[in-house]
This record gives sequence, C-alpha cells and structure tokens, in this order.
Amino acid sequence: MENFLKKYLKGNATIWIVFILLCMVSILEMYSASSTLAFKSSNTAMPILRHAGFLFFGVVLAFFVHLIPYKYIRLLAYLGLFLSFILLILVYYKGQSANDATRWYEIGGFQFQPSELAKLSVIIVVADFISRIKNEAEDEKKYFRYIIIVLAAICPLILFENFSTAMLLFGVVFIMMFIGGISIKKLGLLLLAISLFVVSGYAMIKTIPEESMPKIFDRAYTWAARIDRYTEEKKQEENKYVITDENRQVQHGRIAIARGGMLGVMPGNSVERDYLPQAYSDFIYAIIVEEMGLVGGIIIILFYLVLLYRAGRIAVKSQTVFPALLVIGLSLMIVMQAFVSMAVATSLGPVTGQPLPLISRGGTSIIITCIYFGIILGVTRQLKGEQQFDEEKPEGQEQNFPVVDLNELS
Repeated sequence: MENFLKKYLKGNATIWIVFILLCMVSILEMYSASSTLAFKSSNTAMPILRHAGFLFFGVVLAFFVHLIPYKYIRLLAYLGLFLSFILLILVYYKGQSANDATRWYEIGGFQFQPSELAKLSVIIVVADFISRIKNEAEDEKKYFRYIIIVLAAICPLILFENFSTAMLLFGVVFIMMFIGGISIKKLGLLLLAISLFVVSGYAMIKTIPEESMPKIFDRAYTWAARIDRYTEEKKQEENKYVITDENRQVQHGRIAIARGGMLGVMPGNSVERDYLPQAYSDFIYAIIVEEMGLVGGIIIILFYLVLLYRAGRIAVKSQTVFPALLVIGLSLMIVMQAFVSMAVATSLGPVTGQPLPLISRGGTSIIITCIYFGIILGVTRQLKGEQQFDEEKPEGQEQNFPVVDLNELS
C-alpha cells in the first residue's frame, strides 16, 4: 500500500494512510450510527450516500489541494479570512438554525458553516504572521498585534453561537505563538486577559436573568447550564444512573461505552444508536466504542496521535518557519478537536457539540478537514521535491531550499 501511495500520491505516506483509514472508519460507523436518520428518510440509503458523497468529494479535493504550492495557500488564506468574516456576520441575520444554534448559512441550496472556513483561514494567516518575525523586538510587537486583531475580529463572531469552537481556535493559535517564539510575557498577558473575560462573562450570566439580556447572548446561558449540569453530576454520585431529558445524551453515551467492553459488539450491532441523540455526530465516538470496544476506541485515538507525531517530525525537519507552523497548526486543530469530541462522548467534559474530525456527519466539517489534510500533505510533497532538487544541483552551487530528511517524511 505504501508503494502505491508513493507512486500515485505525493507527500507523507503515513499521513495518507491515516487519512484513508479515518475515511474508511467514517463510512463504516456512519452506516451504523445514522439508523435514526435512515428511518426518518424516504430513502433509507440517503444518509450514508450523502455522507459517502461528501467524503469522496473531500478526498478528491485533498488530492488537488496537496498539489498546490503552499505559497499560494498563504495568499488564498487572506481571501478566506475576509469571506469568513463577512459570512459570520451574515449568519446572524440570515443564518439557518439547528439545535438552538445559528451556525449555518445557505448558499445555492447547500448549508455552509462559516466558522469552519474561519478556523482554516486564521491558522494559515497566523502561521504567515509568525513566519514574518525577523527582528525579535520590532517585528514581534507588530505581528503579535496583527494576530490579536485577527482573533478579535473572528473569535467573538464564532463565540456567540459556538463557544467551544472559538476557544478551540484560540487554544491552537496560542500554542502556535508559543512554538513560534512569541515572548512569554505577551502570551501570559493574553492568557490573563482571556481568563478574566471568561470568568467575568460567566459571573454576568449567573447574576443577570436571561430575559434581561439581548437575544444574541441566549447561547451563553446554554453554556452555563451545561457547565453547571456537568459539575453537579460529578458531585451527586447517587443520581449518576438517573436518565432525564437534560442528561439523556450523556447517559446513553455512557451506556454505549459500557456495552462495548474490550472488543465491542461488532459494527452494525449497536443498540444505543437508536436511543442516543446525535449518535451520528457529537457522540459518534461512543458508538465506535460500543461496536469496536476499548481496543477500537484506542486505535482511533492512535490514528490522531500518529498524525500529530508525523506533523511534529515534519515541522522539526523543516528549516522554513511558515510550512512548519502551518503543519503544526492544522494538525493541532484536527487532534485537539478530536480529543474534545471524545472527551464529551466519554463524559470527561461537558457537552460542546464538537464533531469527531472526518468521522462525524457534516458536510462543511468533512470538506474543510480534508483540506487540512491536503495542505499538510502538500507541504510534505513540496519539502520532498525541494530536497530532490538540492541533491541534483551541481556541487558547489548555492542551495536556497530547506534540507529535509526524506526518511523522516516517508
């Protein structure tokens, strides 16, 4: 398989394998987890066909994206940032609502989630800003200010309807700045400011009645209720087995995981898929563990960890800042989102609504995640090509490209 990948697909073979395996798991588990959608549909095959169609389009898109030099990705990100900013504003006025949240904008009959494009664009733009820091004093102050402006423009627009996504994006950017060498003092002040903002916002929600607040803050009370419910459940051990309307997702997720045991009940034999709300989306990891057991759940975790490890190795070997930060930022977004989703499904964190990247149902999420993989693979493809170019140059001629160990990229 690795020889096939090397011959027909450029870039890191390990990342290609992880990408393809996640797509295969996605189709298998979505076929099982989408039983309630199939029951409601006039065509029982439509949910899985729709999902497979998005995956197929995403894989094709990833292939073409990985052929684009990252210098063009860097330029396109600014256009994406502008478009996502406009669409995030339009969502508040003409957005489509689902599960009490307005996160989708309809374009030509298709629903699109602008926050996904915003995440991708912000990560690329931030990687570009950090890579431009040459003078530690002057440039750092200038580009750190630019990063704060970008975060201040995008994160609040996401925050009002999707708190977890906004905080996830901030977390990834914060780690990128730390890896990129932004001073600890600046990062410390930024973290302190965000912490004060979150604490004061929570205190305001707890003291001001919902009916007295503007409608735009409605979701904030949902977040507070989820946090309160999660902390209360941890305290009240005697009620942890009681199923109510408020904790139905969490409790059936626990039941699904308990049924899985070590090896699971095998794909297609899930029972909780018919009782667990959002079994095909936010809680699909619980269905994976039910059907594939603890062993299968660990294998899924390893897929994401292998992606992060390989991305880290690629970044370490790159002598150019932008592609290194780009690979790290995109892989961090995928892996951190996956861990948040799995934490929710296993009751290790409050319900957030984060899908499991590339596995959960969702058109925009699947396509943008495939673009993540395409860009990461494109960087490794280009780094390989640059080394081969260097090796073919006449002896003594100046080398202008970063040197990367091919064995580390394969």
